[in-house]
This record gives sequence, structure tokens and C-alpha cells, in this order.
Amino acid sequence: MLAVIPLFYNHLCRLFSKWREPANFDYLLKIAAAFVITGVGGVILEKKHFKLPEELAPVAWALLIGGVLFIFAERWVRGKHLRDDVSWAVTLAVGLGQLVAAIFPGSSRSGSTILPSLLLGLSRPAATEFSFLVGIPTMLAAGGLKIFKALHHPAANAPHENWSLLLLATVVASAVSFIVVKWMLRYVQNHTFNAFAIYRILLGGSLLSWLFMRH
Repeated sequence: MLAVIPLFYNHLCRLFSKWREPANFDYLLKIAAAFVITGVGGVILEKKHFKLPEELAPVAWALLIGGVLFIFAERWVRGKHLRDDVSWAVTLAVGLGQLVAAIFPGSSRSGSTILPSLLLGLSRPAATEFSFLVGIPTMLAAGGLKIFKALHHPAANAPHENWSLLLLATVVASAVSFIVVKWMLRYVQNHTFNAFAIYRILLGGSLLSWLFMRH
């Protein structure tokens, strides 16, 4: 998110400085609504003491299934007119999509939000942009909460955390993410998600094959 914020700096400034304009107010409201949907679902998962499975198989299956779904989505929207305005159906789908990513490792947050947006008729650039903008408050809130818990209960959550290495990893991840996200925002202007779908299918299939041979 530290990489996404500067990339959308001008857009964010326009949204917040002119929030009284109907279009901007509506867009901010939908970002907030998607965030709230994810937040409520996250609280419920926390209350249920949900834990991510620490196994490779679910990740492999999520990669494979996600790739197949992206190919289906691209075939579904082929030749159709895709709009740029975010509907409330898309808002609901993005909020729930973030929960899917939180429950199923390997599904990816961006993939789980862009895919349903595309199926609901939102254009690729608009779907990608809305996904990343919703991700800013979502990931900052989730990350902030984890850091707070780690600092508030260090013995239970981060007994041997090397904070200098964590800071270095944050800087490196932010720099790499900045380059990748900037490239992706340009890429989706004139390309489909088929390349990402093929990548997911090949990686997921390779992981499943490796697991099968291992056992």
C-alpha cells in the first residue's frame, strides 16, 4: 500500500479535495462501503478464531481455479461494452472478494476483487483502480492491527522480531511493488488478463504435480 498511495496520489487528492461533487462523493462512499463489508467479515472471522491453513495444496488449487476463472471471465466479456462507473453490485463483490482472499490463501486480494468486477461488466482499468483504492484502507487497517497486537503483546505475537530487518523488507517490498503496480496499471489499458490466468494455471498445476509426485 505504501507503493499504491503515491501512484494514486493525484487521484486521491482530487477525490478528497472535491468530495462534495456527486461523482467523487459516490466513489468515496463505495470505497468506504467495500471496506466496511470486509471489516465486518474480518471481525467475524476473528471472533471465530479463523486460522489460515499452513499447507501448500490449498494455495495450488486457488492459483489453478483462479486462472481458469479469469479465462472464463475474459471469454464472458469478449465483445461486450464494459463500463467505467463502479456499481453497488461491484462494491459488494469487491468487499466480499477481499474476504475470499483472506480465507483462501493463493487466491490473491487483487485477483479476488478484479475477477468479479470484470464479470459484472466493469472495465479492466476501472476494476484494477477500484481494487487498489479499496485495498489502501483495508491493508493499512489490517497491517496496523497486526502491528498493534505485536507491540501490545510482544511475548505472544513477536517474541524475537528483528525490527531492522522488517523495516528493510518493507522498503524493498514497497520499491518492487511500486514498479510492478505502475507497470500493471499501464498493461491493463490495452491487454486482457489472459497472461495472468495462464501464469496462475501453470504455477498451480506445477505445484499440484509436485505434491502428487512427492506423495
